[in-house]
Amino acid sequence: MNLRRRGYCESTIVQNYAKILKHLSKHCSIVDSGSVLDYLAGKHVSNARKELMANCYYKFCKWKGIAFDYVRYRREDRLPYVPFEKDIEALTALPRKLGIFTLTVKGTGARAGEAWNLEWLNINSEENSIIINSPEKGSRARKLKASTRLISLLSTLSRQGKYVFKKQQEASLESLRCYFIRERKRIALKTQNQSIRAITWKSLRHWKATMEYQRTKDILHVKRILGHVNIQNTLAYTHLINFDSEEFVCKAAISVEEASKLIEQGFEYVTEIDGIKLFRKRK
Repeated sequence: MNLRRRGYCESTIVQNYAKILKHLSKHCSIVDSGSVLDYLAGKHVSNARKELMANCYYKFCKWKGIAFDYVRYRREDRLPYVPFEKDIEALTALPRKLGIFTLTVKGTGARAGEAWNLEWLNINSEENSIIINSPEKGSRARKLKASTRLISLLSTLSRQGKYVFKKQQEASLESLRCYFIRERKRIALKTQNQSIRAITWKSLRHWKATMEYQRTKDILHVKRILGHVNIQNTLAYTHLINFDSEEFVCKAAISVEEASKLIEQGFEYVTEIDGIKLFRKRK
């Protein structure tokens, strides 16, 4: 309740702070800051994770009036994980509504919480656009271009209530996340591809940013799509692209429908030979 009053969004409270405090209470005395610091010092996780846990515990101590000698952890410099498109395509086997939610995150680059709070009035089927009007983590509201396929899939969902995905009072983004993890594991076991288990909604956001930068070479365009306020957060994606690579996947289209599908998949038009349109996309 204290965090809600201070303006923290529900996803941050549930996914991070509540989980962390529950975890700490299982492994050490949460009212003894020394016990917590000893536990963090011996825990085999990244410094970034330790920093998040320490920040969470600091807020708890401030609320409860517990003395806490804050320790600053130096984060390792890491590039965001971007899954291969062939692994992402396996997620088409997700159950329908979960699959559409996942495709929304992938197609727009929105955070999972932003997609969860998406309202029907923010979807414009005439101009194929989606407005993110509930940005998270201090991001900016933004209007995003969506594929015809995504808009069509969204239109198949039930329109009960003002939200697209958030329907029931007892439903939560965290329960949907757990559902996604179970289904992702099922697909990974069925396809014998363990790389699928590394895909998260956050990594799909990373994928969108990387693909947009590869397509446009415009970092400000990527910044607007992600809703970043600080461009330093966006610059990480420029290191994930190898523009020296000249390996492409080539596809042909003989109809407008086939060409439209290739464009929605990120292929770019190259030329036309004997009435057949040729498209390419970097591997």
